Amino acid sequence: MSWELAGPITGEETIATGNGIRELKRLRDRYGGKTWRKRKGVARVRFLPSGPVLEAEIHWYEAHGVGRVELKIKTLL
Repeated sequence: MSWELAGPITGEETIATGNGIRELKRLRDRYGGKTWRKRKGVARVRFLPSGPVLEAEIHWYEAHGVGRVELKIKTLL
């Protein structure tokens, strides 16, 4: 299912850091970066093509110098 962010992510919080991330080795091998964090927040998302705009809880990984990667929708609100 294709989707895109339709607004800013609000209520951002960190779920896990460093060795608390199960995918840490894969993230470092694929994207580089040193200090990884798993984060979550709420955002409005648009389902493509020209679908509805809904609020959803989003999870992603983030590292300094790499930015947000692998955004995924966890729950529609």
